[in-house]
Amino acid sequence: MSSPISGPIAARAVSARPVSARAAAVTSLLLALLLSGCSGSSGGGKGPAASPAPRTDTAASPSASSVSSAPDAAAYRRWGLDKPLAAPPAPPSAKLTDGLKPGAAPKVIRRVPTNDKVVFLTFDDGAEKDPEFVKMAKDLKLPFTMFLTDDIARAGTGYGYFEQLRGEGNRNSINNHTLSHPNLRTLSADAQRREICGQQDVLEKRYGGKPPLFRPPYGNYNDATLAAAGGCGVKALLLWEATMQINDMRYAEGDKLRPGDIVLAHFRGPSELKGTTMAKMVANMLRSIERQGFTVARLEDYV
Repeated sequence: MSSPISGPIAARAVSARPVSARAAAVTSLLLALLLSGCSGSSGGGKGPAASPAPRTDTAASPSASSVSSAPDAAAYRRWGLDKPLAAPPAPPSAKLTDGLKPGAAPKVIRRVPTNDKVVFLTFDDGAEKDPEFVKMAKDLKLPFTMFLTDDIARAGTGYGYFEQLRGEGNRNSINNHTLSHPNLRTLSADAQRREICGQQDVLEKRYGGKPPLFRPPYGNYNDATLAAAGGCGVKALLLWEATMQINDMRYAEGDKLRPGDIVLAHFRGPSELKGTTMAKMVANMLRSIERQGFTVARLEDYV
C-alpha cells in the first residue's frame, strides 16, 4: 500500500519584535495543530474492497513505474511508434489485496475496478527470449507483469533473461504460473499444491521472496487451487479481459478496451507469430492501446 506523504511545512518569516509569553504560547499551540493535521492517519481499516466500485482515490506519491524519467518521443520512434503513451496517474492509496490475512484464499481479479483510463500488461510462460524486447522495455520504461512457468522459463538462456526485464527498481515483477503448466482443475489438491508452491519456492530461491501474484494456466482453477495458492503466500489470482494476438487484441466483452482491463500476452516469437517478433507484437499492442485513448499502468500499484 502506498503510504501518504507528509511534506515539510514551510514556515513563514517571523518578525524580530519580542512577543509576550501568552502570544508565544498561542503560536506554539497553532503550530502543533498544523503539524498533527499534516501527518495524521485517515483512520479506519484498509481491508479488501467491499464492492467493485471504481477506485478514484490516489496517493500523493508517484507509482514505482513513474519514479524514473519518462521516455522521450525519440525512444518511441526507434520502435516504430508515433508518440509516447501518456504518463499513468498516481496509484490508488489502497490496493485490492490490502488487509488480506496470511494464508487466506487469494482475491480473484479479472479486471481492476478504476475510472482511470489505464490497462495492465501481463506476459505468460517464458518460451521466447527476444533480446530486442529487453532493449524495447528499457527504452520505453514499459511497466508489465510476468507470470513464468518453470519448465518453460528455464529452457535456453533461462531465468537470467527475465532478470534483465525486471527493470530499474524492479519495475516489472516476476510471478507464478506453476512448475509445468497443467490444467489445474484436472489435478488433486496435493498435486495442485506441488505445482503452485513448488514454483513459489523456485522463484523465492532465485529472487529472495515469494511472489504475491499467481495466474493459473488456461485461466482454469477451483477451490483447491485457491486453498493451495493462499497456503503458499499468494495474495491474488490474476485472470484477464483482453488477449493480444499478432496485430491486435481480442476482448472478453465488447470490441474495445475498458478502464482497468488486464491484457494477456505471451513470450512468443516468429515461429508462433507467423514471422512477427515479440518486440513487433508489443509495438502493435501499444499502438492499439494509444489509439483507444488508454495508457499502461503498473499492476502491482493497484493490486
